[in-house]
Amino acid sequence: MRRRALVQWNVVVLVATVLLWSVPAAAQAPTRDEAREAARKVSPHSSDSAMKYWEAEVAKKLAEATARVYDPARPPAANLPRTPWGDPDLRGYFLTATYTPLQRPEKVNKPLYTVEEAIEAFRFATTADAGVDPATVHYDWKEFGMDAWLSPVRPNRRTALIVDPADGRVPPLTPEAQKRQADAAARAKVQDPQTGVQIFGNLYTRCVMGLTGAPMVRGGQPGSDSAAGSAGVSTESQIFQTKDHVVIVMQSNTDVRIIPLDRRPHLPQAVRQWSGNSRGRWEGDTLVVETTNFKDRSPGVGFQGSSDALHMVERFTRVDADTIRYEYTLTDPKTWTRPWTAESALPRIDPPLYEFACHEQNYGVINVVMGAQITATKNGQLR
Repeated sequence: MRRRALVQWNVVVLVATVLLWSVPAAAQAPTRDEAREAARKVSPHSSDSAMKYWEAEVAKKLAEATARVYDPARPPAANLPRTPWGDPDLRGYFLTATYTPLQRPEKVNKPLYTVEEAIEAFRFATTADAGVDPATVHYDWKEFGMDAWLSPVRPNRRTALIVDPADGRVPPLTPEAQKRQADAAARAKVQDPQTGVQIFGNLYTRCVMGLTGAPMVRGGQPGSDSAAGSAGVSTESQIFQTKDHVVIVMQSNTDVRIIPLDRRPHLPQAVRQWSGNSRGRWEGDTLVVETTNFKDRSPGVGFQGSSDALHMVERFTRVDADTIRYEYTLTDPKTWTRPWTAESALPRIDPPLYEFACHEQNYGVINVVMGAQITATKNGQLR
């Protein structure tokens, strides 16, 4: 009892002490207006100077964004670096992701935006690509909260990557290509290609190859459910060179292209490769790479439905300390009625290339095929 009374008395003394100290403090507390006035006196800015500071920051950020806009009309900078043996220096790490669509949007009727329009189109595209459906596995920067403005991806004055034809659109398909697509659609109605590895034509998902077969830059499709189809995933690349070779390494599937520069002939037509057979040469300060002998990817197809008849010519031009202008022309008489050309920018990024892990032990592919088989069985396509 004495202990309990002692504890209660201690509590009373503590409360009384707090009250005695708090009364004078409350009496001395300034009013809200007095606090505001005191804050104004110690603030480094007045209302007017704070507004001017904000306007200056907005102008600064706008200038930074404007400087980042890729302008294809801008001539290459002078005195660009060269290798010890005198060739233009293309060595480094570069990003192939873009928010510029491959084909010109239907409501756009000009090849180039103004700088302001380019920034707005970029802002709109990055916003569209920022939405994440939790039901969709979408491995790119938005999964990790990375702001597109913080990446090296740049606004582009071009309204589309395609520069030829003039309408900025992929040329019409040949009758052979139309039949190829119709036959594939008919087969898919009978049996979903994903129900068997042998008929599953997506070589990227099967980890057979990455996205470098043709070409390096494919155009942004913001909001696409496909990680490869949106602004990009695993879009880092490395270029290194010697007097006799240029090597391009893509993070995507760790694909490597070794390009001789010694004018050797292409391989015989009977020898086919997944990424084609490449040969390079210098035309002034531009590296020109010609690639033929693509492998038949049936039941799949190549980029934009291309076939093993594809002939690709790429052009790499260093335009400033941090940018390579990348152009490619695709010719495939089995697929398109005429050749077509696209152009983009490869901005420099910091090293290194990170490991590309593709379906460790192929569990991902197994799950895709099993899921498709279960669905096909329920729909009566499989027994």
